[in-house]
Amino acid sequence: MKRKKYVLGVDLGTSSCKSILIDETGQIIADSSVGYPVYMPHANWVEQDPADWEQAVTLSIRQVLNKSNIDTEQLVGMGLSGQMHGLVALDIQGKVLRPAILWNDQRSAEQCQRIVEMVGGKENLLKMINNDMLPGYTASKILWLAENEPYIFDKACMFLNPKDYIRYKLTGNFATDVSDASGTGLFDVRRRCWNEKLLSILGIQKEFLPKCFESTEITGYITNAASECTGLPKGLPVVAGGGDAVIQTTGTGLVQEGVLGIIIGTAGIVAMGLNSYKFNRRGALQIFCNNYPGTWHAMGVTLSAGASLEWLKNVLYEQNFSSNVYKDMDKLAADSPAGSNGLIFLPYLFGERCPYADPSARGTFIGLTYKHQKSDIIRAVLEGVVFSLKQVAELITECSNVPISEVRTSGGGSKSELWRQIQADVFQLPVVTVSGGEHGGAFGAALIAGIGCGIWPDVFEAVKILKIETETLPDKKNKELYDSLFEVYKNLYLINKPAFNRLANLFG
Repeated sequence: MKRKKYVLGVDLGTSSCKSILIDETGQIIADSSVGYPVYMPHANWVEQDPADWEQAVTLSIRQVLNKSNIDTEQLVGMGLSGQMHGLVALDIQGKVLRPAILWNDQRSAEQCQRIVEMVGGKENLLKMINNDMLPGYTASKILWLAENEPYIFDKACMFLNPKDYIRYKLTGNFATDVSDASGTGLFDVRRRCWNEKLLSILGIQKEFLPKCFESTEITGYITNAASECTGLPKGLPVVAGGGDAVIQTTGTGLVQEGVLGIIIGTAGIVAMGLNSYKFNRRGALQIFCNNYPGTWHAMGVTLSAGASLEWLKNVLYEQNFSSNVYKDMDKLAADSPAGSNGLIFLPYLFGERCPYADPSARGTFIGLTYKHQKSDIIRAVLEGVVFSLKQVAELITECSNVPISEVRTSGGGSKSELWRQIQADVFQLPVVTVSGGEHGGAFGAALIAGIGCGIWPDVFEAVKILKIETETLPDKKNKELYDSLFEVYKNLYLINKPAFNRLANLFG
């Protein structure tokens, strides 16, 4: 009798580590999530302690293995996913020098501008890395560290993204993958390698960056120490995996053009697989290497999607109001009609990245009147997030010149039937969820690990195991209203930008 094979996927997210175990049919055998805190020592600073990640990864893996009760000898490999762009600085002994600076940290806006100037303008930068320089990217964080904490920078010998720090702790190897490296602002996306000319201009030694692999390649093996901590078998292959924004979409089957992916997590990700390299002409999108050789990934990220609803929950409800508070909010929002009785929300609570790279942007309600109720406010937040996602989708369609036939939604926001209906109505397209989608990057990491360890021959075969779980069709009677509101929405940032800048100057 043939023994089953299993693969493990571990996703180091912004709020928690999620681990899942799947078999070769894609069935989820066990899963676990362990949270950790986020620290904001100053306005627009967002940090985490890598020691918290280590503890969460260890615990979540142990919980999955205990729940599944499998023979670990049937594990063929594991894959890693994680929050992108973060900076973990290590000294020559591999010790963490300071808290990790995260993807949504905005402190390095000045360094971004300086990098563009150093390379001779945005056009030259796009030729080098096919992406604009954003405050979230790792490159500007490294420069910020050199200029503001030179006593730390001078001790640094390795700069890693978050998931690759975990890889180092599991395997002892410094390695990354092409999708996560694409989000550092230091990577030649077309040639799939570090851009040595840019590194030279910025004064960053290539030796201080990890070796880069394709997502399906094996990057190392579980060490004795890691085996004792996690319960994983010594010598288990660890596949490269991918940055969460990319590998989450792979886990929902977005490996070819024409299907749009939307992930509503803390941030909002809009993405589509590309069959060939596309030049990022305006620099408004992020075009990264995808999780399979010879493929790319067009993406735009809004910084506050699920975070907008979480913020509203914290404002409107007591901390221990209800374990089903989001369901309660959904029910209330459903009492408000499409268009929220004329209330529009701009979801710029952390500044914004796409379609406007502006750390000074501010969240805003427009159209508020005495008649508006709590239900309208909640629905306006749901609609405002979807409007922001549609604005990004328009840029992807323009860049790829490929029409969209379907939306695949995932992340925490995909659990809301109302939010799925709003997506269908605003896009006027079918919106589907697929098996594994709710497990985000962890499921994608498990799929990629399965390819790297021989369960599936390639990514196109691997995604065939996905099954459609829900399908939401657009309500045509809402098309005209949402089209009109979307046109209003698109103008609001431009109208309010001077006020955003003034407020940022006054309050930081």
